[in-house]
Amino acid sequence: MREETVIIQKMAFGGSGIGRLNGKVCFVPFTAAGDTVKILLKNEKKSYCEGEVSEIVEPSPLRVVPPCPVFGRCGGCDWQHMEYSAQLEAKQGIFTEILSRNGKVEANRILPIIGAEEPYEYRSRVQLKMRSVRGEIYLGFFAQGSHSVVNIPSGCAISSPSINKTVEELRAVLAGFPEPEMLPQIDITSGDDGDVLIVFHYDGIDRDRICNFLHGQSNRLSLVRGIFLQSGRKNTILPVSGLESTSYSVSDKIFKGLHGMRLKTSRGGFSQVNYRQNSVLIDLVLQWIDPRGEERILDLYCGNGNFSLPVARYAAEVTGFEEYEQSIKDAEDNRLSNKLANAKFECIDSVKGLKRLTASDQNFPVVILDPPRSGAPKAVELIPLIKPLKIIYISCDPATLARDISKLREFDYLVTKSRPVDMFPQTYHIESVTLLERREP
Repeated sequence: MREETVIIQKMAFGGSGIGRLNGKVCFVPFTAAGDTVKILLKNEKKSYCEGEVSEIVEPSPLRVVPPCPVFGRCGGCDWQHMEYSAQLEAKQGIFTEILSRNGKVEANRILPIIGAEEPYEYRSRVQLKMRSVRGEIYLGFFAQGSHSVVNIPSGCAISSPSINKTVEELRAVLAGFPEPEMLPQIDITSGDDGDVLIVFHYDGIDRDRICNFLHGQSNRLSLVRGIFLQSGRKNTILPVSGLESTSYSVSDKIFKGLHGMRLKTSRGGFSQVNYRQNSVLIDLVLQWIDPRGEERILDLYCGNGNFSLPVARYAAEVTGFEEYEQSIKDAEDNRLSNKLANAKFECIDSVKGLKRLTASDQNFPVVILDPPRSGAPKAVELIPLIKPLKIIYISCDPATLARDISKLREFDYLVTKSRPVDMFPQTYHIESVTLLERREP
């Protein structure tokens, strides 16, 4: 491999630093803007190349010492080597560039990023990979670009303390696990009160034996309130012991003098990984809808009612669509526990639900959508048919957001404002809230 010297100019979506080499864009992971580095060329294409740092010739002033001993090998984090303020600046630039270039959004419509008060120990949900190699258990995350598991020796720097304590205790349990080679993944979820659920992904056939083993070990996991076994898709989840859900609070600060809310999420259901920043997202949604008690609101991909229920406090009626049945059950339980009579939830794919609404000529003045990372390309073609005045789009991927914004523009929906929110410090991932409004004819 050829060695070259590159000056890193800025950061890219995906986490790499960007420099120029012989007229080509050069992507180099684990660098920072301002670095001068020697690299080994790993992949050279016609218009770009990729390299691996062999030496930091002159470090950027933005560099800091990463607290994690396996940073750079573990694929869980990208930017622990950068000051947090530099991470926020990079995300702001990346988000603005993608929405401006791909979504045709004017830069003055993009508001400053909201950073996290705590850029470490924030993750409430992790998917740990596991390998058994010659009797030794490796438990951690995949190395970047591979399926090799990097063992986490002393806890994960971005995971919550309750998750890290559970992982430490879990290692002793796994030492006696009957079939460690049949256990590729372990999901751990923590509520903001420290209660933990664990889902063991099991590829073997002796599920009864494994359930009995895990049940017998439950007293060794001090914070774990529920244990489950999964052997395939979500509908294969078996309860082993304990509770079926964790819970989190939505800050009372966003409810204008009303008390806060507590929402639960069951095993297998989606929840935001950063509870503090989740309240920031909800606050933005409430501010930008500005409900006056008269609105009918549709919440697509509604999950456990994370946005539906806070909004329902101020709207006339909220309808939520979600295809995962357990999340709909959670949403209904959350509605009852928070004493809200004006929200209703249906277990249906959001696109199918939209088709049914358009067939019956129903209209909703406000639509909220929080789709998966792949975005909502089919939904955004149907949303204009129910004639909303406002669309609130919560996204975890600026590229698919920009694509969907472009499609909505064809239906005369324009971005009024968009704001990135840092849900994932130490990584390149960017969450955001975007308000689109229908252009007057």
